[in-house]
Amino acid sequence: MAIRIRPVTPDDRLDWAELFRGYRDFYALEPDDAVVDTVWGWLMDDGHELGGLVADLDGAPIGIAHWRRFARPSRGGTAIFLDDLFTAPQARGAGVGRALIAHLQQLAAHEGLLEVRWITSETNTDAQRLYDRVAERVPFFTYIAKPA
Repeated sequence: MAIRIRPVTPDDRLDWAELFRGYRDFYALEPDDAVVDTVWGWLMDDGHELGGLVADLDGAPIGIAHWRRFARPSRGGTAIFLDDLFTAPQARGAGVGRALIAHLQQLAAHEGLLEVRWITSETNTDAQRLYDRVAERVPFFTYIAKPA
């Protein structure tokens, strides 16, 4: 059966949480149920900017993506930012990440948006092999400044 990409729904809570915790574990973030609850709340709030996708195979969720639209002032348009992308370990290499990205590319095309953009860790070489096949790597660095 084919991988199906769809918006996250209230029925996905337990499976989504397991996948989101896996994403956070992958990046060595401290376990924090408050973060999980907050992000779930955002996904369930139609007024919040964050959108969520689930990839499922035979009805079983095997991947998630969190995304949002954002302004690109230098180009005078709007784009999609892919914040989080995660595939269950047992489903890696099956095209889940590619399907989630392709879904966002189709959404961007349908809405007349400029691009789908994301960042990844320089150590996430497995994901980079996929990203190098489906997107162009750009020469920009990411900086984070803490609140003053």
